[in-house]
Amino acid sequence: MTDPTIDRTTTPASTPASAPTGLTVAQAAARFDEFTVVDVRTPGEYAGGRLPGAHNVPLDRLGEAARALRAAAARGPLLLVCVSGNRSAKGCAQLAALGVEAATLEGGTGGWAAAGHPVERPAGARTPWPMDRQVRLAAGSLVVAGFAAGLARPRAHRLSGLIGAGLVFSAVTDTCGMAALLARLPHNRPPKDAPSFEETLVRLAAPVL
Repeated sequence: MTDPTIDRTTTPASTPASAPTGLTVAQAAARFDEFTVVDVRTPGEYAGGRLPGAHNVPLDRLGEAARALRAAAARGPLLLVCVSGNRSAKGCAQLAALGVEAATLEGGTGGWAAAGHPVERPAGARTPWPMDRQVRLAAGSLVVAGFAAGLARPRAHRLSGLIGAGLVFSAVTDTCGMAALLARLPHNRPPKDAPSFEETLVRLAAPVL
């Protein structure tokens, strides 16, 4: 289904076909009932607060969910969200490469909540830091540890160098191995009572009655 917010007659010819369509919070809120909302954050982040009715499909599992997302997109437009809009924009590009059209929410859940729109947050749910903040903490801690250890053992400075090289590689390739590792930690995993990934795929693929 073609998203009516996209004016294809005025899109510059140089714009890549896979460039994600960004919707502001106001634009998304005005048409919210039309969207199937997909939250691409980690299960822990998702459990800490999400847009009403959002389905959790972590960014690194979008490929596994392609068939279910394609079925959902055939019924109506997809809206991908994360904490700020960065990961959801990457997710839109990934889905575009698989032939699935989706829009990204600019400003993410943070912008949505700041505008006064409702956020679902189960009672007692913890709110882990956004993944980019967790990565900065982990990388910074390792660099400091390498520097401090290097005062006693000069070779330990290599740890700081390796982390720096890893950050450069992450920026050049637009990937983050550290984020993938951190996503496996307990606080980033779904609560025991959360729907499984397989259940989420079934819900996405099932027609709305």
